[in-house]
Amino acid sequence: MHQKIKYLLRNPLQIPILAITKMIPYFNFLYETTDYQNSISFESWFKQKVLNWGGNNKAYWPVHFTSKVYDPEKILVGVDTYPGIMGGCYITGRGGLTIGNYTQIAPNVVIVTANHDVYDSRKHICASVKIGKYCWIGAGVKIMPGVELGDWTIVGAGAVVTKSFADGHCIIGGVPAKHIRDLDKSKCIPFKNKIEYNGYIRSDKFESYRKKHLDV
Repeated sequence: MHQKIKYLLRNPLQIPILAITKMIPYFNFLYETTDYQNSISFESWFKQKVLNWGGNNKAYWPVHFTSKVYDPEKILVGVDTYPGIMGGCYITGRGGLTIGNYTQIAPNVVIVTANHDVYDSRKHICASVKIGKYCWIGAGVKIMPGVELGDWTIVGAGAVVTKSFADGHCIIGGVPAKHIRDLDKSKCIPFKNKIEYNGYIRSDKFESYRKKHLDV
């Protein structure tokens, strides 16, 4: 509490923002995701959703202004999972992208769900990407169309993933990515946040949002 008071005294402009957002139910995500691996700030929300810095205001989850998300209506993100919240990411949903709950995605990650036809670059060949729960995608990783990563897959920094590791519970890395070692399943700890959000949307309302706005 003392730290929050000191912060507000040093940043007096935050006081009216705090008062306004506390009164508007829409902004509950600012206060109900503070225990998340990646908490959401009013500043980042404002830059994305109002100012549209980076052109990502159609994404329903936090995206950094230096990252780029295409076709967010074809992207399904899980709880506490924000592809592009770190800088320099390039995420495409054209072929369909699903990412499970509590998966962490580092900076400069590329996830591609469509590629150019080698005989006609005007055409795209789409292939969905599926990433499971509790995964960790390291910095600079590139995931190609058609890849499936099972739960608890850890991808080492700089890897290029061109094939699936659907069983999960493993560490992969390299160019192209190869199996490095398995994880001990008994040591993989599933956890849940007290209040769950899919992006900016509370999870108990997300299915309704999905049916109205998403194509995945």
